[in-house]
Amino acid sequence: MEADIGLVGLAVMGENLVLNMESKGFTVAVFNRTVDKVEAFVAGRGKGKKIIGAKSVAELVKSLKKPRKIMIMVKAGSAVDDTIAQIAPHLEKGDILIDGGNTHYPDTIRRVKEAEAKGLLYIGTGVSGGEEGALLGPSIMPGGSPAAWTTVKPIFQAIAAKAGHDPCCDWVGEGGAGHYVKMVHNGIEYGDMQIIGEAYHLMRDLLGMSAPEMHEVFKAWNQGDLDSYLIEITRDILAAKDADGKPLVDKILDKAGQKGTGKWTGTSALDLGVPLTLIAESVFARCISSQKDERVEAGKILKGPKAAFTGDRKAFLADLERAVYASKIVSYAQGYALLRAAGKENGWKLNNGGIALMWRGGCIIRSAFLGKIKEAFDKNPELVNLMTTPFFAEQLQKAQEGWRRVVASAVVNGIPVPAISIALSYFDGYRTPNLPANLLQAQRDYFGAHNFERVDKPRGEMFHHNWTGRGGDTVSSTYQV
Repeated sequence: MEADIGLVGLAVMGENLVLNMESKGFTVAVFNRTVDKVEAFVAGRGKGKKIIGAKSVAELVKSLKKPRKIMIMVKAGSAVDDTIAQIAPHLEKGDILIDGGNTHYPDTIRRVKEAEAKGLLYIGTGVSGGEEGALLGPSIMPGGSPAAWTTVKPIFQAIAAKAGHDPCCDWVGEGGAGHYVKMVHNGIEYGDMQIIGEAYHLMRDLLGMSAPEMHEVFKAWNQGDLDSYLIEITRDILAAKDADGKPLVDKILDKAGQKGTGKWTGTSALDLGVPLTLIAESVFARCISSQKDERVEAGKILKGPKAAFTGDRKAFLADLERAVYASKIVSYAQGYALLRAAGKENGWKLNNGGIALMWRGGCIIRSAFLGKIKEAFDKNPELVNLMTTPFFAEQLQKAQEGWRRVVASAVVNGIPVPAISIALSYFDGYRTPNLPANLLQAQRDYFGAHNFERVDKPRGEMFHHNWTGRGGDTVSSTYQV
């Protein structure tokens, strides 16, 4: 029996992807660095299925149909390079290596070039959906060697989640495009989670709501415009009880972890000059959460107002729903602006409408309004910012009064809402024709002769002013925005 595809790395995602592939009619060969894990899997969850357990890399490669397709599901970083180094000597020209982990896209760009130099093909693909998605249908975002796509397409699209009849998987682009799109997906995920966390914080500490009461709010929200996976699981989390019958969420330490993809997204945005403010604030919010001991000590010294809500709770919750929705729109608008900039920088012809489709099912950020994003890009593939489209502009306009009331209440009551407030600041900044950067540029010219443009002269014409009367005519040779 020959296998259609091989997979290396039988951790949670790897195991479930194998079972997903097998359930769609594919024979899968598996290998793991710890061989005992292979035997346990084949005899356990894989028993009686078309799964071939290999005891070595050579045995894995030998069991595969040509051109061989091997998916690597190991920890991002040097482990991927080590695994490739073990596999590559056994492969032939035209064989395909697939990295399905959360790899930093520059590594994928490098590995594509290295593989192609050896006559191999390489795919770096984002896989989103967690354990359940991997088993039942994830969102898959492949990029790399274009020649590999037709070979792996039948498998990937068969195992991917479906949005209607459309698979949540399509070719993204060359080089590191697939992993870049997954990175931005994860950045948006950071933003969504932080926005939801802030809404929870306001309900808990300003409105004094219990977990069961908040469960009912999120249950209602999930039936409206905010219908999404993360709202859905928040609803379920708030209903979960510990062994003593009390809400489990109340017993979880407020110290969040991260694996780096949000940070990578923010770093890329800084490199490209894209104001990815909401996602960056979401990463920093996790950083400050990790300073648990410092926060406890600081709370003994630094005092703020005592939260006290005196208004109409139902009206505030309605405002909060709109604030969450508007902030979510901003998060996606910023994410897509980053994709646009990265596409130009790297020569990737990203299909942004297709990416929205890939995110509509199976993945962590799947939500109802992704269909509206696809419609927007189908209508205008060169769209600069989602906020300016008729649908999203109208939604933001409807939300902004309540959005402002929520931010104001949070500030007055001393409850931090970094993501919701920075989303509002971005909205206000983006719609403001005249920002105070004229003063900033005057300051730069004053101390560093960095030049400035004038509103009464053609764009691109540069000027310098001798602010002190002691400076000369020499100016900086660079002018960057």
